[in-house]
Amino acid sequence: MSGKKKTKKTTAKTKAKTSPSKKSKPKDSDETLLRAPAEMKYAEELTYLVKQDEDAKPFSWQLSPRMVRIFVLGSEKSDKLDREIQQKWYGDYTIVERAIVTLASDRGLLLIGDPGTGKSWLAELLAAAISGNSVNVLQGTVGTTEDQIKYSWNIAQVIAEGQSRDSLIPSPLMVAMKEGSMGRFEELTRCTSDVQDALISLMSEKYIKIPELEIGNMVYAKPGFNVIATANSRDRGVNDMSSALKRRFNFIHIPVVTSKKIEREIIEFRTKDLMARHGFKVEIPPTLLEILIQTFNDLRKYNASQGAEEQRIESALSTAEQIGVIEDTVLYSTFFSEGKMDGYTMGRSLVGALVRRLPEDVSALSKFWHAVVTKQSGDDWDSFAKGGKDAMTRI
Repeated sequence: MSGKKKTKKTTAKTKAKTSPSKKSKPKDSDETLLRAPAEMKYAEELTYLVKQDEDAKPFSWQLSPRMVRIFVLGSEKSDKLDREIQQKWYGDYTIVERAIVTLASDRGLLLIGDPGTGKSWLAELLAAAISGNSVNVLQGTVGTTEDQIKYSWNIAQVIAEGQSRDSLIPSPLMVAMKEGSMGRFEELTRCTSDVQDALISLMSEKYIKIPELEIGNMVYAKPGFNVIATANSRDRGVNDMSSALKRRFNFIHIPVVTSKKIEREIIEFRTKDLMARHGFKVEIPPTLLEILIQTFNDLRKYNASQGAEEQRIESALSTAEQIGVIEDTVLYSTFFSEGKMDGYTMGRSLVGALVRRLPEDVSALSKFWHAVVTKQSGDDWDSFAKGGKDAMTRI
């Protein structure tokens, strides 16, 4: 008897030593993810704002509209907070206010604009601030189906057990309905019209019917559910939204940023954020940043002055593309130039980022380069112009 007891104890001890402890498993955090969602990245700020918020909140929102605005646009002295909340989205503040008001209503929000204008980033920030969850996302493509908007089935489980709520796979929008949170629909107009129209009943009646089930065949939206959709204004005519669907949304147009001051703030904020993922601390030389912003500003004017489509650069010339140029320049300089950013590398990076059509974009960019860039004076401008020329000759 005693021998058996000792054996059991030894086995238990062995299991205790070899079995991984649940506590020892690393939990996901913003430091263990390539890109943390906004609610994780700014968890500390959100927790603080929730504790400070004494205003009325619509539905099941975790923050009041005023606090949502502060989270997105940053705090001011008049907000009377004992800590600073950083600004995360740059642009017209009325756009953010209108978006918040829309989401507190019965209508969905459609953010529309050129690529790279910050539509998706604003949608993510709003969902994180309102629901504490921005990951109920559906990415619209030409291959998106109605099942992906509503629900699908676990085929193996259906074969084994039959159709039931357990074998049902809810879409991100259905999950948002059940949670009473924000659902996001990226690139809505990339979906075909019949798929888009699957949203109409969902947004009107606020429920999804599951006809395959006899019991529990209705999923109702809880208070707080709404949809934040984005659409690329360059996709107009690809899959136009029906009038019925348009009526379910408030449209907010997000313009391309043309203010040099705002562009500089966006580029510095986003670049430092991106480089932090690599463990870099980036100080962008002011002269190089000014060259980049001025070049993009001149490129927009050049594009607008060209009559034929083939004479224009295809790129939207957005702030996001400027960030891409800076990121490429920083990484190249860090890995291959001992961390020294220079105009030559940035000129090469800019050409690499903007040339997409051959030979149209090279031809248009080459004309612009000789007409505008090479006429600028200064060592950094000369280096930038040379880098761009060399890049174009290699394409």
